[in-house]
Amino acid sequence: MAVGDHVEEGQDVIILESMKMEIPIAAEASGVVKHIHVQEGDFVNEGDVLVEIE
Repeated sequence: MAVGDHVEEGQDVIILESMKMEIPIAAEASGVVKHIHVQEGDFVNEGDVLVEIE
């Protein structure tokens, strides 16, 4: 996924890794990726914005 890509609601856009488990995160809405706030290897917390979809 990259800025400018079109995504559909429900499409997996991010894979989080936690305790050696991979957890897919799906888009909450259809649209175009406006900004990606994280990159591979970043630590994230509950409530963090990972991707902006317009």
